[in-house]
Amino acid sequence: MIQHREMNMEDYAAMLRRRIWVILIPALIAPAIGFGVSYLFTPKYTSQATVLVEGQKVPQGYVKPIFTEDLMQRISTLQQQVLSRSRLQPAVERLGLVKGEGRVDSVMDDIRKNVTITPVFPAGAAGKRKLGQSDVLGFQVSFTSSSPHTAQQVCNQLTSMFLEENLRAREQLAQGTTEFLSRQLEEAKRNLDDQDAKLAAFKRDHVGQLPGDEENNFKILMGLNSQLDSNTQTLNRAQQDKSYAEAQLATMVSQWKAGSQNSTSPQALEQQLAQAQAVLLQLQGRYTDDHPDVVKQKNDIAELKKRLAEVNSAKPETNTEKVSAIEPAEIRSLRAQIHNYEQAISQATAEQRRLQASIKTYEGRVSLSPAIEEQYKLLTRDYDTAQKFYSELLAKKSESAMTRDMEQEQQGEQFRLMNPGSFPAEPSFPNRLLFAGGGLGGGIGLGLALALWLELKDKAIRNELDVEAVMELPMLVSLPWVMEDQDDGRKIATNRSRADNEKDEETVQV
Repeated sequence: MIQHREMNMEDYAAMLRRRIWVILIPALIAPAIGFGVSYLFTPKYTSQATVLVEGQKVPQGYVKPIFTEDLMQRISTLQQQVLSRSRLQPAVERLGLVKGEGRVDSVMDDIRKNVTITPVFPAGAAGKRKLGQSDVLGFQVSFTSSSPHTAQQVCNQLTSMFLEENLRAREQLAQGTTEFLSRQLEEAKRNLDDQDAKLAAFKRDHVGQLPGDEENNFKILMGLNSQLDSNTQTLNRAQQDKSYAEAQLATMVSQWKAGSQNSTSPQALEQQLAQAQAVLLQLQGRYTDDHPDVVKQKNDIAELKKRLAEVNSAKPETNTEKVSAIEPAEIRSLRAQIHNYEQAISQATAEQRRLQASIKTYEGRVSLSPAIEEQYKLLTRDYDTAQKFYSELLAKKSESAMTRDMEQEQQGEQFRLMNPGSFPAEPSFPNRLLFAGGGLGGGIGLGLALALWLELKDKAIRNELDVEAVMELPMLVSLPWVMEDQDDGRKIATNRSRADNEKDEETVQV
């Protein structure tokens, strides 16, 4: 092959025709060699079992599923548990796979290496790159061994262990969750009772001082102040009435005594007049001039003045009248009124002290309301938190109990054995057709490499383009190949095409 010029498709086709047997001979021999090599390997048999994952029979809106993680992640967790030493060793001994002492670990390692778990997807979903839990219909358990009987036995045993482990894990999780929530609920109930007792004791110790009583305390305090003002007015009025009655009593007693001695003496009348004027001054300080008591007192004063004037103008009488030692009814009536006034003053004073004490109590409640409100808020917040936590735990415990009952009745998600472990009649390895196909591919590659190597070593000049490439001069004349016609014996000059030229051609260049 001349490497000094650019090759075209005709050149490659000519090369293929020249080296076709170099390519075909390895391509025909290599598959037979690959097929024979496959018999040098120990055959391996693979048994497969299919497990279908059935969804929860109760709608998830009523009962939440016990597992929320991805199905394949859960299957991977189950695989780790099934292939653990504590679970796998009894199965190995039960199947009689141990032949000799000290080989249990090697047998278990061999099982771990040759078991495969693959998900089963619905039709049309296999081409997806990322599939969720809802896309998985189940999984396949595959086990490979040198014996088809052993492969089937171990595959069935592992599949059965998967089903048992899943059922045990679901029941254990449901029961454990319910028991845990029950303990937490009891603790939350005790905490709630403690908070309730503290809140009740606080309400009992601060009756009338709680945040809701503040407005009521203000109203009661305003009412007590109004009652105190009214009581104070009543007390003042009773004291004034008592003073007035005492002044009247003194006047009447003095008049009665003066009258008993000398009812018409100027000294007695002047003394009565002075006392009456003093009483008038007291009445004028309390009432207006139109008040009946003021008018009556003025009339009494006018009468005394008139009597005093008459006594001063008249001669004294020589005979005196004996006056009874018994007080008049008016004086006794005044003494009874004064006694009533004293009782009213005593009652008003006691009521005043009571109102003042109540006002002081309610003023203390109002002043302590901010601090008590802060303490009450803290207790209420702790109580509300404890009650909310208790309610949430109670709801979770109810849900967990429903989930546990659902699992016990096998109404939740279940693993169902769809196809038990198959008996492998044909070995899964080596695949002799695959070996033959590999030999074919290798033979074709080897033939192409040999053909390329031979073409690279071939320096023959085959056509005009090779001449021009080697001589680096233009070709002026070429002599055709002269061959004898087999039919009539004539010699015919022909120009062979470049693609059909399989032998060396002599060219003449001038």
